[in-house]
Amino acid sequence: MSTSDPDPRAIFGERRRLIALAYRLLGSATEAEDAVQEAYARWYAMSPRQQEAVEAPGAWLTTVAGRICLDLLGSARVRRERYVGAWLPEPLPGRTEWTGGAADPAERVALHESVNMAFLVVLESMTPAERVAFVLHDVFRYPFAEIAGIIARSPAACRQLATSARRRVRTAHAPAAATAAAPATTAGQADLVRHFKEAWEARDIKALVGLLDPDATMVADGGGLVGAALRPVEGGERIAQYLIHMAAKAPGLTLLERTVNGRPGLVARYAGTTVTVAAFGLAADRVTHIWAVRNPEKLRAWNRDFPSGVPL
Repeated sequence: MSTSDPDPRAIFGERRRLIALAYRLLGSATEAEDAVQEAYARWYAMSPRQQEAVEAPGAWLTTVAGRICLDLLGSARVRRERYVGAWLPEPLPGRTEWTGGAADPAERVALHESVNMAFLVVLESMTPAERVAFVLHDVFRYPFAEIAGIIARSPAACRQLATSARRRVRTAHAPAAATAAAPATTAGQADLVRHFKEAWEARDIKALVGLLDPDATMVADGGGLVGAALRPVEGGERIAQYLIHMAAKAPGLTLLERTVNGRPGLVARYAGTTVTVAAFGLAADRVTHIWAVRNPEKLRAWNRDFPSGVPL
């Protein structure tokens, strides 16, 4: 191998960062792995001479993976219009590092926050181009000149797309900010989720109502494969009644406290199988949102050995 040949270890070392990026772009760990695999397939399909001509293989892989994700997002919007009920991002388990090797602690926090369920749900409201420009620039700090080559727009247009996406994020977060900040520490969030779990297990509707914000919303994703509310359940009292009803219908259900997309959440298991993963939106001492993923195709990572193979 000549000194100019790309180092195979360095090429493969990009995989963790690429999957972390692709998951944020697609909201699906399975699709993220497939997109990155396709990017690598295109790299290895090139001749050695073509590979040697690439000055920055990591940037080349990012560009290709970004374009693949952009195409997938376009087709995903069509598929999700036919989806049965609400579509939610695929939840991921564990406390794996979703940093892509970031060394700056502040950057680690930013990357960690970019994968919580509330943030991913907001990303779903963006156009494919907005999402790619915003995630690449605001989360992964790519310059607009590089993003322009991925989405085939001018740097100025990419800047506009990111600004529009940023406005969507601010609008979505405005109600929670107006109410109160989320519990400041992970321990505070975990305590609130634990109290919610205990009230649910006890079928204590009064306690549940007390823990839920009066304007809380619960969204369930069954994908038409399992039972789930097809429309959001709105209001603390209605959600509490719905949860008590579900608990009565499923004796033997076990609730476990687990990390869901980097934040405290709950996992429901039945007969040794994960059947629901719930992520929470919290404000002060109340639950404002519940995102319950029940589609078994999105729970594969929860029904195999930990940790998940997807680096977040």
